[in-house]
Amino acid sequence: MIKSTVDPACTGLFSALFLDYIKKEEALTQFYQEFPEIGRFGRVLENKSFPETRRELLVEALEEQYAGYEDSPVAQNIKRLREPRTFTVTTGHQLNFMTGPSFFIYKIVSTVLLAEKIQKAYPDYQIVPLYWMATEDHDFAEINHFHFDGKRYAWDSDQTGPVGEFLLDDSLKALVKEWDFLPEFFKEAYISSTQLKEAVRKYVHHLFADKGLVILDANHPGLKRSFLPQIKTDVFSQEANGLVNESNRALEEAGYKTQVFPREINFFYMEPGRRDRLVLQNGRFRTQDGKNEWSYAEMEALLDTHPERFSPNVVMRPLYQEVILPNLAYLGGPAEVAYWFQLKRVFDHYTVDFPFLLPRNFAMIVPRQIGRKIDKLGLKPEELFQHVDRLRIDYTLKNASEDVSLQREREQLNQLFGTLENRGFGLDPSLGQAVKAAFTRSEKILNQVAVKFRKAEERKQGDAIRQLHEVKDFLFPNGTLQERRVNFLEYYLANPNFINELFGQFDPLDFNFVILWENGGEGNTQEKVQGR
Repeated sequence: MIKSTVDPACTGLFSALFLDYIKKEEALTQFYQEFPEIGRFGRVLENKSFPETRRELLVEALEEQYAGYEDSPVAQNIKRLREPRTFTVTTGHQLNFMTGPSFFIYKIVSTVLLAEKIQKAYPDYQIVPLYWMATEDHDFAEINHFHFDGKRYAWDSDQTGPVGEFLLDDSLKALVKEWDFLPEFFKEAYISSTQLKEAVRKYVHHLFADKGLVILDANHPGLKRSFLPQIKTDVFSQEANGLVNESNRALEEAGYKTQVFPREINFFYMEPGRRDRLVLQNGRFRTQDGKNEWSYAEMEALLDTHPERFSPNVVMRPLYQEVILPNLAYLGGPAEVAYWFQLKRVFDHYTVDFPFLLPRNFAMIVPRQIGRKIDKLGLKPEELFQHVDRLRIDYTLKNASEDVSLQREREQLNQLFGTLENRGFGLDPSLGQAVKAAFTRSEKILNQVAVKFRKAEERKQGDAIRQLHEVKDFLFPNGTLQERRVNFLEYYLANPNFINELFGQFDPLDFNFVILWENGGEGNTQEKVQGR
């Protein structure tokens, strides 16, 4: 594949907050700790430490979760986590069916590459890439499907509660067996597993074990117990609520939109088949569905006995992550990176290190047949993000056999009415106004004629306009960015080396949008793309 890059600001896809962050705008520095540049990691590593007891707890949880797995670079990395100079770089994501959209793969590739890059720059340390499985998430509708080859494949289930605990029943396994296009490792992962979290671990391990990627299910009693002081503080004192609201006001005053809104209590109560928000009403703790109720003393006893039943929401989950991991950096999508800015005051309050924040790599895959069309149409990489109507009009005007915008006629009209207007005002001011009104009417008529000329030219250029639509429909299926809809199997099945090629093309410290062009286009395609 051949790589070109586009400034994210040219795509129209990213928020002002995100764009200002990667430009290192001064107004945002109060909302994060360190900007992610390779030279800054060394200073943080020198001063970073992590309690030995928490390292041991983390390793025990991981060894338990990897019981039965063969020896691999993953096992070696788990052992390394006991060592005081070993740290993680982390990404997290939902347990999407068959990986869901392809950006899930891009997230992990970026994370592995960041670990390798820091490791190379600071060889006295060990840097371990880690994928945090969002096993406690309960929005099944977001994860129960994937898109492949223009079709939507879905898993229907009436199960509720944390999706990681969902059972993989016989009907699902039969469905998976029927899909002939699935690689065997996917089929094996789902057919041999009891719960969704097992299947996800198996297929992610298959894809990335050779890179040493550690996969963590943080829904673990021991790990939750180590977070108990922070859980109790939030449940009984509700301090994070005010801190996040302070950050929200500061961000809004600086001209940015916020996306995370805290609760008084930022935890859910979990048990099999349930994950319901905790509220405090009339001096008693309740689940929002009304099924459970506790006094203060009863809640204290429940927390001490079953901390694993308490699940952090979007406000407290990042804090939980940084409490239980010796973590150096977090990689996420642009919305993820942005909402972490709302949490800096929470981290400061709990005296927990705030990690480096990095966007994952963003990518668009252009197969050779689409690349040939782009080359033939003469489109530049940044133009691929423009609306198809803008592209259609610009292409027509640029390639018209004559001036369909009627520019010469506009100049003649301006000259004619300018002369008439001067003569009219010289005779009678009201006559001059009448000429101006006549010019406005004439200009509108000329505009209408120009549109008709352009549309006639579009019909003449029908093949090219059709190809423009084909390019946009492929790169933005259903109007959505390709990486946010199309499953990675679209590329992997045609090229089993696809993920390895991503490792050769991505750079986690380059925040530009990546366009990857398949080799084999027309003779001049590769040369032109490389020069862009």
